[in-house]
Amino acid sequence: MPIYEFKCQDCQKFFEILQSTSSADPVTCKKCGSRNVKKTISASSFRIAGSSSVPAGALSGCSSKSGFS
Repeated sequence: MPIYEFKCQDCQKFFEILQSTSSADPVTCKKCGSRNVKKTISASSFRIAGSSSVPAGALSGCSSKSGFS
């Protein structure tokens, strides 16, 4: 099951929930109990092992040399 990150629109708290992709259960804020939450986009937590032909920093999205505008 993946971990999803949410932000409460009422109290502005960020929190994570381990939830199946097919779950239809409503998500509630762990701090204030509100259901006014939005799923956020979070960074990936995995690394590719071994050597890479991609220059350091090119995958971060912060480099002007990454080829993306």
